[in-house]
Amino acid sequence: MSGPTGNDALIKLEGIKKAFYTDEVETHALADVHMAIAEGEYVAISGPSGCGKTTLLSILGLLDTPTDGTYTLAGEAVAGLSAADRARVRNRQIGFIFQAFNLIGDLTVYENVELPLTYRGMSAPERKERVEKALERVGMAHRMKHYPAQLSGGQQQRVAVARAVAGDPAILLADEPTGNLDSANGEQVMDLLKELHASGSTICMVTHDNRYAQHAQREIHLFDGKVVEAAAAAH
Repeated sequence: MSGPTGNDALIKLEGIKKAFYTDEVETHALADVHMAIAEGEYVAISGPSGCGKTTLLSILGLLDTPTDGTYTLAGEAVAGLSAADRARVRNRQIGFIFQAFNLIGDLTVYENVELPLTYRGMSAPERKERVEKALERVGMAHRMKHYPAQLSGGQQQRVAVARAVAGDPAILLADEPTGNLDSANGEQVMDLLKELHASGSTICMVTHDNRYAQHAQREIHLFDGKVVEAAAAAH
């Protein structure tokens, strides 16, 4: 198994498999993945296109379910959770950062960051405090009244990061967070993730770019749906 073992793992995958069935053809996106991530770790999952990276991240984020295997998050086996409980865990424990930003165009920066918090029944003063703090952390507090279309790609991704961290999740899942950015903005987002990790965030990032994988503490290589190598990233 790659990573920490025993009870110190925030995330633990054992024998995870994911198969897709189309026209009587069975395709294995993931085949017997064993992996663990400790609290406070920064892990990059890398590999070529089609190796199963995004499928794995979807399972980690409770957006998809494995065909077989066990996934334990913060000591809780997620297989037995109801749809409502899965949604609750996603909202409270997992922060998502997507390649395409996924901001809502007719909401302001402030409203985009606030939206996930409204689903928690959180008081307005607490939401305000969390949103402002998150936007300050990513250097976007001065743009809180702007709309996504008024921002550059790099700025939109910073807002997306703020939305992900505002709820103080157990883990941040980043799916190719630099994929839609030029190299300068990509490096700025990577620096931001590094700062978040230094302040205590647990991060799992999917990337096909070896330059960005090097920012992580540890790199897990996927190939044909299997973990083929896990090593400390070179800095």
